Amino acid sequence: MRIQMASVFVDDQEKALRFYVDVLGFMTKHDIPLGGEDRWLTVVSPQDPDGTELLLEPSGHPAVRPFRDALVADGIPFTQFTVDDVKVEYDRLRALGVTFTQEPVDLGPVTTAVLDDTCGNLIQIVHQSG
Repeated sequence: MRIQMASVFVDDQEKALRFYVDVLGFMTKHDIPLGGEDRWLTVVSPQDPDGTELLLEPSGHPAVRPFRDALVADGIPFTQFTVDDVKVEYDRLRALGVTFTQEPVDLGPVTTAVLDDTCGNLIQIVHQSG
């Protein structure tokens, strides 16, 4: 068994695509119209183009907003991405205008920071040493 795909709910798929590709550095894997404005829209890491896909899923279901609002209100990231160096990535993303709700924190074997993806989610970046 393997993880093929994970998803993150987004308010606007086009805005999410620009953020996840142009700012975070992912690349588009699938962009398939589903009728109306919704698309089957996935991104992947350029370091692993055949790896796990992230579905930028429309957030239209009525349960999504209260769920995401509660996570954001409590400062809880919806998902996390691994980076080689949290501080370097934090500096790069800040220079691009990304808002962080948590600056880099060294927690011993793990360093984390939390950013706002502009699409309704908090995302944690993490590096685990050792």
